Amino acid sequence: MPDFFDERGEIDKTQHNLPHWQQGEVWVFATWRLADSVPLDRLRAWKSQQEAWLAHHPKPWDAPTRTEHQTRFIDPYEQWLDKGIGSCLLRDPENRQIVEDALLFFNGERHQLGAFVIMPNHVHVSLQPLGRHTLSSILQSWKRHSARLINRRESRTGIALWQPEYFDRLIRSAEHFDFVVGYIRKNPAALDPSQFTLYSPPTRS
Repeated sequence: MPDFFDERGEIDKTQHNLPHWQQGEVWVFATWRLADSVPLDRLRAWKSQQEAWLAHHPKPWDAPTRTEHQTRFIDPYEQWLDKGIGSCLLRDPENRQIVEDALLFFNGERHQLGAFVIMPNHVHVSLQPLGRHTLSSILQSWKRHSARLINRRESRTGIALWQPEYFDRLIRSAEHFDFVVGYIRKNPAALDPSQFTLYSPPTRS
């Protein structure tokens, strides 16, 4: 089975508030965030604008359309995340360690990790789902386990730790893989090393 996205291959598609694609064991770049990391009114406006744009730009996309989507919706969203809005519970190294342990626990069994960074209010990770394990089930396991332990440690009850949705992009080539790893490595450039955790193996090319 190929490592990278095949536009002619079958795609498993699911839809919640955001569309999610998986193609077997193809590598994917995923991002998820703490529940309070983006103001609700801005998140609703962003979703409304994206839905209107998607209605006029059905997939599959050519390269210019993919770039437009990235520039109009993904980049501004990630810039908001990098502002460090909200409780930023992941600034605490013990909370980050809980997330890191979750990511690494089934590495090589349910998934293969490429690189990840745990930022103060969000997580970026490149991974390859393995066997019958789905991206959705992998992320749900990570989020459920880490939320239980962090909420217990922070004496939080009845409060969601993570936003229920996540962003994902299938990785198209070795060059795209290396671009994603480079993005993950650069993401915390403006932060003090005490505020993030970076896991970054060598690039593939």
